[in-house]
Amino acid sequence: MNSEIWGELFRFDNYAELLVLVRNSIIAGAVLGLTGGLIGVFVMARDMAFAVHAISELSFAGAAAGLLFGVGVVEGSLAGSLAAALLIGLLGSRARDRNSIIAVLMPFGLGFGILCLALYPGRAANKFGLLTGQIVAVDNPRLTALLVICSIVVVGLLLIWRPLMFTSIDAQVAEARGVPRLAVSIAFMVLLGLAVAVSVQIVGSLLVLSILVTPAAAALRVSASPFLVPMLSALFAVVATVGGIMLALGGSVPISPYVTTLSFLIYLGCRFFGHIKNRGQRRHRARMPDVTAG
Repeated sequence: MNSEIWGELFRFDNYAELLVLVRNSIIAGAVLGLTGGLIGVFVMARDMAFAVHAISELSFAGAAAGLLFGVGVVEGSLAGSLAAALLIGLLGSRARDRNSIIAVLMPFGLGFGILCLALYPGRAANKFGLLTGQIVAVDNPRLTALLVICSIVVVGLLLIWRPLMFTSIDAQVAEARGVPRLAVSIAFMVLLGLAVAVSVQIVGSLLVLSILVTPAAAALRVSASPFLVPMLSALFAVVATVGGIMLALGGSVPISPYVTTLSFLIYLGCRFFGHIKNRGQRRHRARMPDVTAG
């Protein structure tokens, strides 16, 4: 029985031939990992991890509606993500308001999405893929759309990086210095909505946090450098996404368990490394002579 389960998870027969078939997925995973790793740094800095989940639920609802009404999964996913992002950005300026909005949006998005999927008469694989991702769903048009959207997100982040970082660290001081906090926040939420929409296409709406939150959380465990953390976060996200695709190719289960497991293992490794590093620093400080004594 154990061998049967292992065979379902890891089966690499004709792996080289299969690898050619998912070239688009590997490219998409690498680009998505880079994008998610960069924007995830600001998600953590602004304490918006659950906002990502709320946006993903509305993205799922939009994708399901697009599937049901024939307007396109990508188009519906984008519409749902942007609607949720703008609602959270405009109405959730304070943490308490934001949490309330998120608590309202999440069950509505999930419920509406499930309703649309229940009414959809097509294949069950299309329904399940919206929740857990699809490894073979990235055809050439979808890859092009993903590359364009990710490019917009990355360029947009680079353009507002400094004011966004300033408002993320201390919003009140940034506003006092003349930084347009609301405009920057809305711009960030739009970029986040776009990033969530394309992430849903790969790992599904239920597990999008593994790309947009976990890598950045792992990077913050090993460094506090404003230059090193984004690079590590992007690296971790790319490894988890591309590695998950490569492993899923040899199995018969959806891609998302592989991506989430790799992302979680990276986080555990960084947490352990950070613990060892901090303990070493504390011991070093304890051994240093007290120059203020006497």
